[in-house]
Amino acid sequence: MAAAPSFLVSSHLSRLADLRRAAAPATPTVPQQLRVGFSRRRAQRVVAMAGSGKFFVGGNWKCNGTKDSVSKLVSELNAATLETDVDVVVAPPFIYIDQVKNSLTGRIEVSAQNVWIGKGGAYTGEISAEQLVDIGCQWVILGHSERRHIIGENDEFIGKKAAYALSQNVKVIACIGELLEEREAGKTFEVCFEQMKAFADSISNWADVVIAYEPVWAIGTGKVATPEQAQEVHAAVRDWLTTNISPDVASSTRIIYGGSVNAANCAELAKKEDIDGFLVGGASLKAPDFATIINSVTAKKVAA
Repeated sequence: MAAAPSFLVSSHLSRLADLRRAAAPATPTVPQQLRVGFSRRRAQRVVAMAGSGKFFVGGNWKCNGTKDSVSKLVSELNAATLETDVDVVVAPPFIYIDQVKNSLTGRIEVSAQNVWIGKGGAYTGEISAEQLVDIGCQWVILGHSERRHIIGENDEFIGKKAAYALSQNVKVIACIGELLEEREAGKTFEVCFEQMKAFADSISNWADVVIAYEPVWAIGTGKVATPEQAQEVHAAVRDWLTTNISPDVASSTRIIYGGSVNAANCAELAKKEDIDGFLVGGASLKAPDFATIINSVTAKKVAA
């Protein structure tokens, strides 16, 4: 049997303690502007999508749901009125993927929340890309902060997982984002670029990759980056793609925002030219709110 990756021996409890300290009441207030030396793009009166890809909204259901609640949510999504020019994906827990796939409208595609680094075998508890393909699952979320900072997956491991999934024709939602202390230290771009490099080191074809910028301090906390903060990071990531991959990839790759996105704040975020959609957590478990977020593409149309 192949040895487990060395990072898995890291202390889970130690990482949870680190996250609790980051969330402690003494945590400094999130600054309104990034304190880093990066030239921001001048605001434009007419806002359009900087990329050429279709607006994209993903719903990450995380470790939530029962057979009954999933059935109810799927029924509500099937009945929802959704804008046509948006790619929509939902990511149920593994055990409900088949149920969702068999009952959800074909208008919405299905994603897994994780996948193994290679072909299946003696890897207890893991799911292979081949198995996802077997049940008709088209996408997988990789690099989410909860996998990075609780489970202990590192940049290189995540990049290799993405490459293998793509090799099996599973599309990838590639997550990046900084911790609060990294943002406070002015390291937002440094961290995001390192995570991007790990994907780039393993991925040769970006056609089936969506990048999700999710500042860790905003995930499930109720805090959200201002539209200006999110736009600044998205623009920087697109510039990184231009310089390090190609202008064509930078234009065609969708860069979506995640971090306490909800029905109330999605429209203002959607207006920013480098925000190509959203990866939604808690709000994706409420069909009316998720539909509102999907339909926020109209805010981008109006702005354009």
